[in-house]
Amino acid sequence: MSNTNTVDARGLSCPQPVILTLNAMKKVKDGDIVILVDTDTAKENVSRAAKAQGWEVADIQSEEDGYSITIKKEG
Repeated sequence: MSNTNTVDARGLSCPQPVILTLNAMKKVKDGDIVILVDTDTAKENVSRAAKAQGWEVADIQSEEDGYSITIKKEG
């Protein structure tokens, strides 16, 4: 059973979205995390950071106010 955690990093400039994502990854360990960002740069940086930590970027949805990035890691 997976639980989804959400990180709302909209309105924050880099490196804040990446830092919040890394902190969430440390807490969650495995499962899904959804990160909300509002710039292309944040989307790229968060995706790159997640992959570097061994997480899979499962989905990126374009939304009205930015992007919703879903990352996951199996336990």
